[in-house]
Amino acid sequence: MTDNEQLKQRLQFLARVVRGECKNLQATDARLFAEPFTPERAGRLDEDQVLSERVDAFVARFSRLQDTLGDKLLAVLLEALGEERTVLIDRLDKAEKLGWISSSEQWMVIRQLRNQMIHEYIEDPSVLAQALNTGHDYVKELNNATQNMLDELQKRGWKEP
Repeated sequence: MTDNEQLKQRLQFLARVVRGECKNLQATDARLFAEPFTPERAGRLDEDQVLSERVDAFVARFSRLQDTLGDKLLAVLLEALGEERTVLIDRLDKAEKLGWISSSEQWMVIRQLRNQMIHEYIEDPSVLAQALNTGHDYVKELNNATQNMLDELQKRGWKEP
């Protein structure tokens, strides 16, 4: 198998992964935010197992999609276009110039939010509600970035048949 064929297969695999991750995030986002996520709701997580599991699912799915898009698909897609392997911020700047993401600065904010939600147990219900609502606000950006990168794969004939 040639390097180009391996790269194409990797892109196709990542396309399937992000498509599924995006669909799962949208479903969880719709359920979790069917009603406003308030500090009062956040304060009920210990008693409300269903809500607690939805919050965990949202955080995991948000984080996974952001990671797969920014750290995996973007890197491989740029490599397929002949770009040198670079640090994340340079890849994000290139993605912004290509119209795949709206802003590299915004993407870094999303990444920091992801890190906050994953690595820091948030005890204050108002801080947790704010973090989750901010994540909810960024779901559209993740969806758009997913679609833009998938469209690029389609345009170049790298998407699976």
